[in-house]
Amino acid sequence: MILLNSLYGKMLRIRSIEERIAARYPQQQMRCPIHLSIGQEAVAVGVSACLNASDKVYSTHRAHAHYLAKGGNLNRLIAELYGKASGCTSGRGGSMHLTDLDCGFMASTAIVANSIPLAVGHALHQQLTRSQSITVSYFGDGAIEEGAFYESVNFAVLKSLPVLFICENNFYSVYSPLSVRQAKNRSISGFVKAFGLPSIEVDGNDVELVYEAIVTAVESIKSGKGPVFIEFKTYRHREHCGPSFDDDLNYRPQQEIEEWKQKDPLVMSRAKLAQHDMMSEKEYKDLLSRINLEIDTAFELAMSDSFPLESNNQRNLYAE
Repeated sequence: MILLNSLYGKMLRIRSIEERIAARYPQQQMRCPIHLSIGQEAVAVGVSACLNASDKVYSTHRAHAHYLAKGGNLNRLIAELYGKASGCTSGRGGSMHLTDLDCGFMASTAIVANSIPLAVGHALHQQLTRSQSITVSYFGDGAIEEGAFYESVNFAVLKSLPVLFICENNFYSVYSPLSVRQAKNRSISGFVKAFGLPSIEVDGNDVELVYEAIVTAVESIKSGKGPVFIEFKTYRHREHCGPSFDDDLNYRPQQEIEEWKQKDPLVMSRAKLAQHDMMSEKEYKDLLSRINLEIDTAFELAMSDSFPLESNNQRNLYAE
């Protein structure tokens, strides 16, 4: 339960940050598309709780939770959303292109499945240099429909690379459910096993189950047994891209939405804490107050920071 208290605090922090981003986004000062992880925080928090500073992470367009959970700097994240020079990619990348080598967050990219081969390549580097670290590759259920996924998994298994594949299955690719994209009754983790890759399916909204699954997976990978694939079933609360709710579009059944709200990772975790008298209402309010103060400061700094200089436009470019 002590561990759950810590994990809950990290999830609440990420939820609060993204809700603030959503509230301020309509002000038209964050001029980049945003993909929020509200509802999916348990995966990022449970995974990163098992990683160390030298382990590396590659992510997707929905990267905020992954970045923050890995130890990413909140001030640098908010500054990046505002396009400021103090952002984690100097204001050039925006929400979908985060990089912060200080915390081992190597890259997030906007193209579906694009970061998977990058993660596998990094895992090959770790193997060749006899590193004791691993690489984590995050992606959604839509990414497993791309050729890059199959080629990457096959290579990782063939070379027994130290890479952990994390599929956040939230059942939708923008507005398209799994039923119109994949064969009926097919299990993602089930068919991935055909590659000779250890694969399991886990409730991605139960942060304790996420943590337990990752502990086992990381131990296996670091003992030299090769890659592992975990499918976490979860659900995003808001629209695919943007700060709002889009339930009025009716692409998701209302009953489904309500059922997943009952399985909100923060709601479930707080209920467990209350059941075991691990977090009083006062402790919750004090925690939330500290988080909000941190968020206030991050936005104040971002608003006062400077935009990048035009003279630096050519820096860090591989080609012109």
